[in-house]
Amino acid sequence: MTTLDPVQLPPNQPPDRFYRGGRRIAEFRGIPYTGGNIPEDWLGSATPLFGEHQLGLTRLPDGRLLQDALAQEPVAWLGSAHLARWGHDPKLLTKLLDAGQRLPVHFHPDGAFAQRHLGCAHGKAEAWIILSPGTVHVGLRRDVEHRELLELIHQQDAERLLGLLHSIEVEPGDAVFVPAGVPHAIGEGILLVEVQEPEDMSVLLEYSGFDLSPGSPTELGLGEALALQAMRTTGYSEDEVAALIKRGPTSGAALPKEADDFFRADWIEGGAIDRGYGVLVVTKGEGVLRFSSASHPVSRGDVWLIPHSARAELEGVVKALFCRPPAPEPGA
Repeated sequence: MTTLDPVQLPPNQPPDRFYRGGRRIAEFRGIPYTGGNIPEDWLGSATPLFGEHQLGLTRLPDGRLLQDALAQEPVAWLGSAHLARWGHDPKLLTKLLDAGQRLPVHFHPDGAFAQRHLGCAHGKAEAWIILSPGTVHVGLRRDVEHRELLELIHQQDAERLLGLLHSIEVEPGDAVFVPAGVPHAIGEGILLVEVQEPEDMSVLLEYSGFDLSPGSPTELGLGEALALQAMRTTGYSEDEVAALIKRGPTSGAALPKEADDFFRADWIEGGAIDRGYGVLVVTKGEGVLRFSSASHPVSRGDVWLIPHSARAELEGVVKALFCRPPAPEPGA
């Protein structure tokens, strides 16, 4: 089997997103902020933006798109167990997200709905690992009938839409799992690492006040009635919301166990990196990433794509997140 080395990833920030942000990503990554709506950095992406063919995709230093490299050398990149279960689908998209303004109330369809109505291979469950403090909003506080929901959408009553959701104060190191279908919003000022299923599809309940061009597909082109069938309209209890949150920072698993079927993320503070495909995001300190052919200094804001075949080790006073697909062996 071919042995591949880790690959350092430069920023990959699609322009002209519908919400503001990008300054905190620039500060975290140690690069200039050039202005504009660039609030997302797509890390190790084999997923294009909704309605696009290449925008959002990661291009490797040798010129290949990551999605092509995964198809050409799937065992070296992903491992035989992953390949046997999912083929060369990486089952992962990782992002840095800077909420330069509060994001709109929205949700993402699950896999069954997305496959049936959108022809997509995945739904879009996601999780947020918080790097700067703020407020997030997740899950309905009570059951909501479609008639009431439609009224709030048509009126674009932002205050009442947001008021339907649980508000949660989060600190650096905390993690929040957001199942598909659950309405949510991220508060202004938060920088986070997002781990998600590899799709780009959102149904916006709120769109007034955001940089959306006329005719933008706020309902994924499905129409209002069908799109809203993908939303969970039953309320979450306080206990159910608490189960979606893992307070940190800690060592080991960064996410609530409910996320395991979709993706994983682990805190690393030195030592050998578990073998497996994933995205390594250095969140604190300075150190060295060693692998078979070389060693590289690393510091806060560096991002590396780790192939399954690599033997990598992190040394120094440094903390990092290793974001990975779900385990190919159930229970692993």
